[in-house]
Amino acid sequence: MGMINEERDEKQRERDLEAEKEQREAIKETGDIALDRKIHLLSVIGEIEGHECLPGNSKTTKYEHVLPKLAAIEDSSEIDGLLILLNTVGGDVEAGLAIAEMIASISKPTVSLVLGGSHSIGVPIAVSTDYSFIVKTGTMVIHPVRMSGTVIGAPQTYDYFRQMQDRILGFIADHSNAERGRLEELMLDTGMLTKDLGTILVGKDAVEEGLIDEVGGISDALTKLGELIQESKHKTE
Repeated sequence: MGMINEERDEKQRERDLEAEKEQREAIKETGDIALDRKIHLLSVIGEIEGHECLPGNSKTTKYEHVLPKLAAIEDSSEIDGLLILLNTVGGDVEAGLAIAEMIASISKPTVSLVLGGSHSIGVPIAVSTDYSFIVKTGTMVIHPVRMSGTVIGAPQTYDYFRQMQDRILGFIADHSNAERGRLEELMLDTGMLTKDLGTILVGKDAVEEGLIDEVGGISDALTKLGELIQESKHKTE
């Protein structure tokens, strides 16, 4: 009997080690992990990579990894809520908006937490959840759309940039308490960034502008997500 128990314990240890290995690989490859209470953690770190691959030494969030993961979270009966951690400098506009739209369309409760920063196209992702937090030292940068490479000096180019900015501003205004007119003022401000247009909002400033719901940390974010999950379950009962 003792030998059988030892064999059973050994198999359990092997399964635990294999599960831990898979968890480490998931964090390494996609920055996501399943937490207790059926909560899934997704991190948006570094630069948001779009259709073109960034240098291998860059920290990136690949949208072709994130979109299928979000679809799987929506479809899974094992996941009740989604927590998103952000520390991003921004990146590809189309990819960032795609991620933001996908998060906003998830039917399960979602909460975001801005840590180091959520800049540029990271702003729509931060506001795409049901509720959002930012740490006291966290930053959000709002600035006009930029484009690298050859730019054609024609009215159509300006119209394209304007259309893209309108899409970004519209999404942020629709998914936060910030007013669109005020967002445009912040985007085009010339007094804060010495070599650029835009505005940096730190911690409570982002809350006061209506972008983020509350200043808080990981404990606050998990507590809020738990409350939203309970509310969601009560509605379906």
